[in-house]
Amino acid sequence: MNTIIPTLSKKSQNTIQEEIDYKTKPIGALGVLETIALQIGLIQSTSTPILSKPTIMVFAGDHGIAKTNKVSPYPQEVTQQMVFNFLNGGAAINVFCKQNSINLKIIDAGVNADFETNSELINAKIAKGTADYSLKKAMSLQECELAFTKGKKLVRKIYSEGCNIVGFGEMGIGNTSSASLLMSYFTNTPIEQCVGRGTGVNDEGLKTKINTLKEVYDFHKNSLNTPIDALISFGGFEIVMMCGAMLEAASLKMTILIDGFIVTSALLAANALNSNILDYCIFCHTSGEQGHTKMLNYLNATPLINLGLRLGEGTGCAVAFPIIKSSVNFLNEMATFKSANVSEA
Repeated sequence: MNTIIPTLSKKSQNTIQEEIDYKTKPIGALGVLETIALQIGLIQSTSTPILSKPTIMVFAGDHGIAKTNKVSPYPQEVTQQMVFNFLNGGAAINVFCKQNSINLKIIDAGVNADFETNSELINAKIAKGTADYSLKKAMSLQECELAFTKGKKLVRKIYSEGCNIVGFGEMGIGNTSSASLLMSYFTNTPIEQCVGRGTGVNDEGLKTKINTLKEVYDFHKNSLNTPIDALISFGGFEIVMMCGAMLEAASLKMTILIDGFIVTSALLAANALNSNILDYCIFCHTSGEQGHTKMLNYLNATPLINLGLRLGEGTGCAVAFPIIKSSVNFLNEMATFKSANVSEA
């Protein structure tokens, strides 16, 4: 599962920074937009970067633990129902992608349902949901490797079609539990500081969720020796697929948009496998899930917005995209002092 990710070359950094500094504004006056412009310029090795065919990939998968009713008040069938909602254009991610001219890809990574052939749904199903990790590992090594490989292939396909900026989203009842377990492993944080309300558990439900996940972690802890062990034990097929897809996107020098809590858990695994990936990531928002801020701090990441979003689906990526577009547009279209005949300080 090794992926080679090029270290960002700094050869063009001075050229790009000068281009930013000589725009008709005080140095640094566009704040974070300047930081993003420099990052995307470095990723593309140019002072005139472009955002080509922006795409958000939403990976859907089910989790065996959800059937116990100990981690979510929603039945597992909601995952399938939300996939239909995505396909019918009725979800928040559909609205925001349409608003911002972002291509949307819906992927069945492991939903516990059979879907009729649909040109709008990408069938990458590994199995009908993971195993209940309170009883055994969530998946086999072979299933993990297959999910990883399928994620990489899906990114290679959109790259071959001209996409150079990709965001990640997810859907899966129970996947905040997987994300909490992965967060605990990768950041060495106690479970109770990782677990949030997910789809909206009440106080009693939150206590049950925390106690259940503590037991799960203790059950698996002696077999957790590598990042892959953690994915096999706790991961969802959608999380593993995102991990592989992110690593492939970085290897192709694509800009990667990171959404909320579950997507960042996939990034924690990807980062453990190859830390060069962080150079290619833009962290779009801070999730309302309590563990997300701790994840971001662990990664030394500064998110673009904090709107209290905790929906998933890649909605944070879609809502933040106009900010990212603004950063590239000012770099490409704003006049310099010299071209505008404006006196410098």
